[in-house]
Amino acid sequence: MTPITEVAGRRVALSNLDKVLYPATGTTKGEVLHYYAATVAAVILPQLRDRPVSFLRYPDGPDGQLFVTKNPPPGTPAWVATAAVPHSEDPAARQVVVQDLASLVWAANLVVEFHTPQWRTEAPETADRLVVDLDPGSPATVVECCAVALWLRERLAADGLVAYGKTSGSKGLHLLVPLAPTPSDAVSGYAKRLAMEAEAALPELALHRMKRTLRPGKVFLDFSQNSASKTTATPYTLRARAEPTVSAPVTWDEIADCREAGDLVFRAGDMGGRLDRYGDLLAPLNDPDQGRPLP
Repeated sequence: MTPITEVAGRRVALSNLDKVLYPATGTTKGEVLHYYAATVAAVILPQLRDRPVSFLRYPDGPDGQLFVTKNPPPGTPAWVATAAVPHSEDPAARQVVVQDLASLVWAANLVVEFHTPQWRTEAPETADRLVVDLDPGSPATVVECCAVALWLRERLAADGLVAYGKTSGSKGLHLLVPLAPTPSDAVSGYAKRLAMEAEAALPELALHRMKRTLRPGKVFLDFSQNSASKTTATPYTLRARAEPTVSAPVTWDEIADCREAGDLVFRAGDMGGRLDRYGDLLAPLNDPDQGRPLP
């Protein structure tokens, strides 16, 4: 029997609640659902709302099969919102938009990472945020990412832009900047110039090209996620890693004080306390008054 629960007036079927999804910590599917519904719903929903979502599904845990789902999965309830996201392969394509708590719980029951673009459904290809994905090449770690992030913060401030940080939930760091609505192509161009400037200023540390042979010991500034066709891990999403790590917002003090890779690893169980202490560090990203024009 698949238990049915009522969430915000909707009937949601939940399955395999005792299934261990993260063997390293013994975290069950029920605990994953509790994380989304009870711990982070109030802060992840504003990050998901009005953005088409791509799911990275891992129904048997991070060691099982992983697959990306862009189209609404079979059995998607009629009350789950979708939006047209046409692309060359399928001009009629639609994607799920997680607008409310019931939709969040329904999606979490599929066991997913949430990934979203830098634009909203009412204005495709018009970004309201810029993202720089700082990706360390071993033996570099998030410590080196933090050093690059501090340089980027100052450089962005010189252009009148305010950056906010979050962990990727994997090895790296993401910087997010609220923008006045700007064509995605223009944001991509600016982000590429920024990455090239960082490489010129920090040649031992920063890299704007993905070429594998250049990566060891350096931080790749992936500006490509500003493309309208690309997505980034949504703030507060769990990741399909060995442990239930979170793409967690962090303070600039934490970034400045980072000395070891483990300093910026946050798991599902850490987030309640962090939210009590800091509130939603990324709330400005959803305030239209905070968006600034690109120079």
